[in-house]
Amino acid sequence: MVPRGRDPRFGPDADDTGCTILHVDMDAFFASVAVRARPELRGKPVVVGGVGPRGVVSSASYEARRFGVRSAMPTARARSLCPDAIFLPVEGPAIAEASRAVMAIFRDMTPLVEPLSSDEAFLDVAGAQRLLGRPAEIARKIRERMHAEQRLTCSVGVAPTKFVAKLGSTRAKPDGMVVVPATMVLEFLHPLPVDALWGVGERAAETLRRLGLTTVGELANAPYGMLRRAVGEAAAAHLHELSWGRDPRRVTPEHVEKSIGAEMTFDVDVADPAVLRRSMLALSDKVGARLRAAGQVGRTVSIKVRLADFRTVNRSRTVPTSTDVAREIFEISWTLFEALATTDHIRLIGVRVEGLTEAATTSRQLSLGEPERGWREAEAAADAIAARFGRARVGPASLLGRTDPRRSENHPQRTVVPLSEPPTPS
Repeated sequence: MVPRGRDPRFGPDADDTGCTILHVDMDAFFASVAVRARPELRGKPVVVGGVGPRGVVSSASYEARRFGVRSAMPTARARSLCPDAIFLPVEGPAIAEASRAVMAIFRDMTPLVEPLSSDEAFLDVAGAQRLLGRPAEIARKIRERMHAEQRLTCSVGVAPTKFVAKLGSTRAKPDGMVVVPATMVLEFLHPLPVDALWGVGERAAETLRRLGLTTVGELANAPYGMLRRAVGEAAAAHLHELSWGRDPRRVTPEHVEKSIGAEMTFDVDVADPAVLRRSMLALSDKVGARLRAAGQVGRTVSIKVRLADFRTVNRSRTVPTSTDVAREIFEISWTLFEALATTDHIRLIGVRVEGLTEAATTSRQLSLGEPERGWREAEAAADAIAARFGRARVGPASLLGRTDPRRSENHPQRTVVPLSEPPTPS
């Protein structure tokens, strides 16, 4: 983890020469949007996510985080850690609207914006300096506008590269700014624990610690052969480059979104099918809401699975009919995952819908009697009602019904369940 706290060497007034990459990350975004709509909740522990007994936390306010509540945690666990917290469902339309406003502020500063999710993005401000000032000044303006126009806070990392900028925004949280001078990248990086590096989870960190490598600096100066034998060639090359602050990737704006997806990195590598199923269901729910908010549908559903040893597996399936239905996305995603038949520990999973087209111009030809019939309409209706009255358990009665989790190997039976409450895997 990246330690948080203020260090004057990397404060807002540090030398930002050559630091043209910004990483802006909204603070507790889902929870902050909820509190913005209900100011009486300000200063209280607020948890946003699935409110059912098998729901998953999407976001927690910093007041709730002091009790150990974290995103991707089962809601039941969050309730046990912080019983006095206010638990709220995800307000999909409100989140989508807030995300559009946030991205609009970014694009007012520079056209070179690379969104990573609904609440964070990389910005290349090299071309904006003549008009808007130095990179740190642009970061200040973003934070000021976010507070004044959206009543939200964000944390900003300012650095020469994307990787270091992202570490900077993490260190700046909450509601802060870190500038990593180009001449001090190694002074910033090398004291950090090894798990600050992208891709290093708990198991990989333990492997490195057994080699006596506890900090990024120790890893950077370790014999490369030893590192390669411990984690493999690909991972060793990746970690070695990052440990020396080398990251040649440019900010690549997406003028037209070709896909919409979501990923989840686990704090601890996971092998429990129930946890993986619940997490994939939460991701599918998020992707479906983003598709509907963007007015897009897609025919190809893909999953991304990163194993504990850094291997990444991608699988996809193209279906005859475009969809923006969370339940359909989940069914396809979970089928793809089950086909992997892996028992390895997993550090990251992702769900993505590709081949996007405008929903308004796409014909949806559903056969009568298919279980999918009506799901899109139900989810769209729930979005509309939530936009006016707040998210609640709104939808067809069948969506809330109990289901039989058993499946025939030759004829899998589709089940209909609340999106926050998957059945126990058989």
